[in-house]
Amino acid sequence: MDLNWWTLEDVWRKLQSEHVGELADDAKEAIEKCYGFLQETIANADEAAIYGVNTGFGDLAHTRVDNDSLQALQRNILVSHACGVGEDVPKLIVRAMLLLKIKSLSKGHSGVQLVTVERLLTHLNEGVLPVVPSQGSLGASGDLAPLSHLVLPLIGEGELVVDGAVVPSSTVLKAKGWDPIELGAKEGLALINGTQLMLGYGIMAVQRMDKIAAWADALCAWSLEAWNGRPEPFDASIHEVRNHKGAQESAANIRHWIKDSTWQDLPREQVQDPYSFRCSPQVHGASRHALGVAREVFENEVNAVTDNPLIFPESGRILSGGNFHGQPLALQLDQLALAAHEWGSISERRTFKLLSGKHGLPPFLVSNPG
Repeated sequence: MDLNWWTLEDVWRKLQSEHVGELADDAKEAIEKCYGFLQETIANADEAAIYGVNTGFGDLAHTRVDNDSLQALQRNILVSHACGVGEDVPKLIVRAMLLLKIKSLSKGHSGVQLVTVERLLTHLNEGVLPVVPSQGSLGASGDLAPLSHLVLPLIGEGELVVDGAVVPSSTVLKAKGWDPIELGAKEGLALINGTQLMLGYGIMAVQRMDKIAAWADALCAWSLEAWNGRPEPFDASIHEVRNHKGAQESAANIRHWIKDSTWQDLPREQVQDPYSFRCSPQVHGASRHALGVAREVFENEVNAVTDNPLIFPESGRILSGGNFHGQPLALQLDQLALAAHEWGSISERRTFKLLSGKHGLPPFLVSNPG
């Protein structure tokens, strides 16, 4: 768990392991340096307002909170935003949320205590996972409600899953001898500001769609064989002159599947095949392109800091911005939905053709269609 750049493969590999490891020294140093700078800034702030640290939130940003209430402010934002409903988020996504939140906090721009990040890591390593309802995220403000449920156990609130059973967090903490974390200034906001829910879903969607992309090409090749289709639409020359990488990859995959097939030696009467066969590389390739763009955006977000405000100890600044906004991820998730639909849609059209009783195939692919 270091400050190095993580690929999506790194994330998948860590999620497959029950024990993801410990915080590296560079991560600990970054966390403690940022936390120390924030504490020094608060001590010397006098009457200066720092959003989310000694002010209210949202429309109450101009309301000053006295120093004696800073801890209560951070606790209250966790409890007040834990208002999710619906079915629980799947275990794998909850693990991804924890891993990605730890990664973000470890960059040293969030102002949290080291003990807070280490407790999140303990939950992940020991498989003691929070119960997170699936509905309640607005996206435009990040994943406030789901992340609130994710981190409630830090303060002894919310619920945890232990050996398949849902147990109050206070009971689990007491049994394990874990003291509830006393949140410092800004910690509550840092914990629930971010995009880790939508990012977790996006990362796992990419993993599944990588496999779908490969199977889509394979199924197209097998359908082409059954249809006795022509191989020319998959010739590399056709795709070189349009120069779409996704289409080139798809055509190459289909050529690989039909290479040396004796079916390719059979005579054909048709001059060209229907769109669903002939245009498969273009359709599959467009979906592959969308998948590649999403992968790039998601990988960038894995290595990003997405809470607010952000702390920059090197330059001595605390800046309020909007890195929590989910728009970059939302657009890619919509594109992935369209990409998956197109793979399915053109596959369905090929299946329809195979059932149509043409090219020597019996209607509905049965010997006696009735």
